[in-house]
Amino acid sequence: MPPKAVPTQRQKRLGSELRRMRVSAGMSAEQAANLLGVDRGKISYMESGVRTISEERLRTLAHHCGCQNAKYVDALVEMAQTSGQGWWEQYRGVLPQGLLDIAELEARTTRMRTACTAHIPGLLQTAEYALAVFRAVIPRLHEHEVATRLAHRTHRQRVLNGETPTPFIGIVHEAALRMQFGGRQVARAQLEHLLEESEKDNVTVLAIPFSQGAFPGAGQTVLYAEGVTAELDTVQIDNSHGPDFLHGTGELAKYRAHLDRMVDLALPEDDSRSFIHAIAQDL
Repeated sequence: MPPKAVPTQRQKRLGSELRRMRVSAGMSAEQAANLLGVDRGKISYMESGVRTISEERLRTLAHHCGCQNAKYVDALVEMAQTSGQGWWEQYRGVLPQGLLDIAELEARTTRMRTACTAHIPGLLQTAEYALAVFRAVIPRLHEHEVATRLAHRTHRQRVLNGETPTPFIGIVHEAALRMQFGGRQVARAQLEHLLEESEKDNVTVLAIPFSQGAFPGAGQTVLYAEGVTAELDTVQIDNSHGPDFLHGTGELAKYRAHLDRMVDLALPEDDSRSFIHAIAQDL
């Protein structure tokens, strides 16, 4: 089976975990190849995410690397088996790969925390608000792509609903609450929707007022997605060139502390609702 030309972020992550496991055990790529009965080049392909690995080979590698975390190994097997599956695949070749990777990350995570300073979190946006955000993109998007992105965004929001909705904490700065994407009417409807969503058992919305002063980071949107095990946590950061995905031990610790500090700065949940309601009334 030929290697995949463009691996997904999930496939890359699986590959990086295989390499981390091998290197931590002091096993060379050649030794791993001999162990799994493949040529050395295939180990490189596996560790870069462009070639899949069978459950048998993955468990063999984990065993010989001395990995005793069964939950972690099971999660890696699941990552290998679900590669290329999911509703987002219908958008492959239509939308940028990064948007599909975000959808997959959200669908596979066990809990999410996000911090936004310029706009409302995407999973809590109304259609009208999202359209205004998409129409502000440079270079300007054609209307058919705007419509496609809206459909994709709407589908992503299903992770917060259903029989097993994903726990979600959205930390929103006052600047984002006062930004009028789409004008006053759209902005007010968005804040009212935000309040409605915050009443869900799995959704928590926390507001940080201007009066709190300084806060960590450069104001970028940060998503911390928890994996089945802490080793598989992921940070996703929005950038003008597309999303960045981080999972180094130091990077994860940094952004956990980043979000913990923002939670400390935010108003309590009920006070946040009152604060958002007051801003909506002023619009």
